[in-house]
Amino acid sequence: MSDVAKRNAAEAALKLVEPDMVLGLGTGSTAAIFVRLLAEKVSQGLKIIGTPTSEATDKLARSLGIKIVSPDELTRIDLTIDGADEFDPDLNLIKGGGAALLREKIIAEASDRMVVITDPTKQVDALGQFPLPIEINAFGSELTRHRIHNRLADVGLGDAPSSWRMATGESLLHTDGGHLILDLACGRIADPKALAALLDDLPGVVEHGLFIGYADQVIVGETSGARIVNPRRG
Repeated sequence: MSDVAKRNAAEAALKLVEPDMVLGLGTGSTAAIFVRLLAEKVSQGLKIIGTPTSEATDKLARSLGIKIVSPDELTRIDLTIDGADEFDPDLNLIKGGGAALLREKIIAEASDRMVVITDPTKQVDALGQFPLPIEINAFGSELTRHRIHNRLADVGLGDAPSSWRMATGESLLHTDGGHLILDLACGRIADPKALAALLDDLPGVVEHGLFIGYADQVIVGETSGARIVNPRRG
């Protein structure tokens, strides 16, 4: 995705921001452009409050002069702007490429509205081409991994391989919350809701990157502008 397309998506999302909103601020390269554009508006007098989905976003927003509060100080969020690794015709998402999926889902669930900013390559007929991130507690992590694979056949993914995400060299990546990320190469997820329910039911799985029913709208940035995708009806 070109920087021009990313900026076009972020600029379109910025038009949804109204004074005195509480905004969930997403994680990733396109979300970072949105944060920078938002900061320009703040410097011009726009009054909003932001709450971040990652330590990286928190640091960036504060450095640009955006007022940031902890989610613990809030009871609700007006609007969250975040990216996605994939979205389908129902606006179900795969997220977690930036290893912030738990915090992203906490913020998205508490939001009155979630708008995704992304590019055309993330639009798919069925989720699964992008490996599904699964956030796992470090205690018993290999046991949890085996438990996941023992049950994947129930949703037609018995042969799906998985790998622990690495940080640098031979070091496992740890999320902001200290968890591990297992990337599951699904290929195609025939029933995202069933897979989400399977993962939700397993102790040791802290969260997964299937965001089912969270996104209200997707803004797809292109070099010539941006287009709006609404969920399929019927």
